[in-house]
Amino acid sequence: MSQSGATATSSSKRSKVLNQHHLTKLLLAVAGTLTLCIGIVLTWFSSLPDIRSINDYHPRVATVILDRTYKPISAIGREFRILIPFEEMPSLLPKAFVAAEDSRFWEHDGLDLWSIARAAFNNMRSGRRSQGGSTITQQVTRALLLTREKSYTRKLAEAVLSHRLERMLSKEEILTIYLNEIYLGEGAYGVEAAARTYFGKHARDLSLGEIALLAGLPQSPSNYSPLRHPKAAQARQRYVLNRMAEDRIITDTSARLAYDQGLQLAGNWRKATNGYFGLYVRQLLREQYTEKDLFQKGLSVATTIDSRLQEIAAKAVQAGVTRIGMRHLDTPPPQGALVALNSHNGHILAMIGGADFTENQFNRAVKANRQPGSAFKPVVYAAALEKGVDPATRFNDAPISLKSGRKRPWRPHNFMNHYRGPMPLGEALVRSSNVVAVRLLQQIGVDSAAHIAKKLGITAPLAGNLTLALGASPVSLLELTSAYTCFANQGIYPPPVAITRVREQDGTIKIWPRAPAHRVVSSYTAAWMQEAMRQVVERGTGKNASGVPGATGKTGTTDNNIDAWFVGSARGLTAGVWFGHDRDTTLGKGETGGKAAAPAWKHFMQLISN
Repeated sequence: MSQSGATATSSSKRSKVLNQHHLTKLLLAVAGTLTLCIGIVLTWFSSLPDIRSINDYHPRVATVILDRTYKPISAIGREFRILIPFEEMPSLLPKAFVAAEDSRFWEHDGLDLWSIARAAFNNMRSGRRSQGGSTITQQVTRALLLTREKSYTRKLAEAVLSHRLERMLSKEEILTIYLNEIYLGEGAYGVEAAARTYFGKHARDLSLGEIALLAGLPQSPSNYSPLRHPKAAQARQRYVLNRMAEDRIITDTSARLAYDQGLQLAGNWRKATNGYFGLYVRQLLREQYTEKDLFQKGLSVATTIDSRLQEIAAKAVQAGVTRIGMRHLDTPPPQGALVALNSHNGHILAMIGGADFTENQFNRAVKANRQPGSAFKPVVYAAALEKGVDPATRFNDAPISLKSGRKRPWRPHNFMNHYRGPMPLGEALVRSSNVVAVRLLQQIGVDSAAHIAKKLGITAPLAGNLTLALGASPVSLLELTSAYTCFANQGIYPPPVAITRVREQDGTIKIWPRAPAHRVVSSYTAAWMQEAMRQVVERGTGKNASGVPGATGKTGTTDNNIDAWFVGSARGLTAGVWFGHDRDTTLGKGETGGKAAAPAWKHFMQLISN
């Protein structure tokens, strides 16, 4: 062989080896890439949430607050949802949603290619993404397992998970999740929460028209909300009824009759009227449950609130705020609060903590400690009687000068500096004499009154001096009103009660603990106090509350008319009313407890008797 031939052969071998080497490297690279891709895909699939049975469905379930008749009045939770099983839903409810959202639900395996193609064609024709071809299974996947991000990766994940759901769950189970999970507007998730939000009833009690309205909401809950857009909601309701008729779920006549019934809405019961009480209940629940429990465990909390009285209390407060505001147009309207309790067992029947919960959520009935003025005097008088002071004893209603820690002596004075001379205790309370209250407290000692106040449930720190007689120590409306129940209950004090029991999601019922009622003053002292406060209403500072049979009570006004109070009892109820500004500014000239608060108390008491 020639040298040139040998060289060519050697070069060919080297080229072949080199090519094999490159091929090996390429194959290894391809294998590595495939392995990496497979690893990424497997990791991605393994990272997708898994749900293999209906028992794996654990959504956030709100805590529902019920009134004394077990009607829902408020809710606690980031998502207002109440779980119900499929068998508790009316038979037409799932059928309506299927007709409106996914008519081929019972036939497809999670993806409806025909619907996807139709939506894609319509989107291309319109030049925008105006329609979707999502099945109910895909909607469950999207709501339950995935983010709201719009991407091809999410779409792929949605398809994979939808197929998985169809293999793992029955159609009925998928519908159960869907009807409990889907957002239906106004903060309501699922059909039970929506039924209560829009109609004030359980899902099982919905009519055909109401079912159709709910079934029309998933496409656009805000735009079809019957509370905000009733015409659009009815148009969507008509569409659902027609779809149900086309699918022969109902007859044309039934569809027409259901539509003609119109919308009978309950309004959004979770807001405004019961807002302040709902916050108070939430505060109490935190003593035994965590915030996470309240948001996720689906507690059902039975309370003492009377929904009718609650509505009346809200009207009375708003009317009082308006009256005061109209008398002083140069200043902003004040705030107001009202609490009503059953005098015999302490049940809180109404609690309004402000003029408008939607504007300000600070609960002035519970969290605002304000000076009660003369409304605190019954506590001092009761302490005096318990110390053995004879109510017939005459105290001098005349100017008084007392030593104080300051350079000048303290000279408490009566309203308008009006004095009447010696008078018995009952008359002094009727006339709301400041100087007699100071003399009385001076005689029995500040500690005696503070001790009685503590037994009456007043937990706010009290002044250790004679200004206590004039109500200079701030207290809450709830605590002072609760203290008055003792006088209406023959001397036995029933601590205020808001919660009676809690039902947990597994059906366990826990009776809510409450402090026992206990005697604070004798029945004689209580009867004397009630008679004296009856005279206050009939001919004293509280006469603007007269006209309510058996009414007893006491007014309270602080310096410069900053706070106006009236607390009293009638018809087995004890109610307290307060008006003032959040910042310590005057209500206006002449705005005493008798002028500002007593009429609102009377308004409330008269309305509840109608």
